[in-house]
Amino acid sequence: MPVSTDMLTVPEVMAVLKVSRWTVYSLIRSGELRSVLVGTRCRRVPRTALEEYVSRLCEEAA
Repeated sequence: MPVSTDMLTVPEVMAVLKVSRWTVYSLIRSGELRSVLVGTRCRRVPRTALEEYVSRLCEEAA
């Protein structure tokens, strides 16, 4: 399985989507936005997961 080294922090996802921290964590909790836990406290979002989420939003809007 290939390993993605392109992982985004929650603040980086916030900046890309222009939403609040609460919104990002809500998307993660609901399963709409995939993420991984690194260690015991570091939440990271693979760039591919963010791209998939944005693509789904665009498809739903069309």
